[in-house]
Amino acid sequence: MVTAYSLTPILRIRLKKPIGTLIRGSFVDTMNQLKDLITEEKPAAIISVGDTVSKNLIEHHMIPQLAIVDGRVMRRKIQPITFAAEKTIHVKNPQGTITEEAIEAIRDSLRGNCHIKIVVDGEEDLLTLIAVLHATENSLVVYGQPYEGVVAVKVTSEKKTEVAEILKIMEHSRKAK
Repeated sequence: MVTAYSLTPILRIRLKKPIGTLIRGSFVDTMNQLKDLITEEKPAAIISVGDTVSKNLIEHHMIPQLAIVDGRVMRRKIQPITFAAEKTIHVKNPQGTITEEAIEAIRDSLRGNCHIKIVVDGEEDLLTLIAVLHATENSLVVYGQPYEGVVAVKVTSEKKTEVAEILKIMEHSRKAK
């Protein structure tokens, strides 16, 4: 397992802020607003990062092309989510890092046209960055914002540039260690 990127303390603080649009409200409100957004934007693909948001999307018939999960919610083990994924891929990705294995799995999954679930041994949070970087423009990457709601990231060239800059900082940090 090769680590490509490592989280820095400064980036940990920066990434606590949503990198997309925060949809606040009750569970029902956030799902309704997300459904409206999907109807309006007609994204090229929906990618979910996190167990709760993936489960909620599926239960509300907004099936992600790619669901990235780790079997945990707020670091507590949960029952794995189930949905009609045509393929399930297992990767290792320790907390605070992004591995080459996870990058390759996301990149390859987004090239296909089937529903895929990536199950992470470790932590999936930072993989949102890789999903945004490799998703087709006009895709929607959705992740949970603890105690606040869900975040919808519309993939644009500007958003890809923003994410690439964050990853560059993480890469330099890893190489400096």
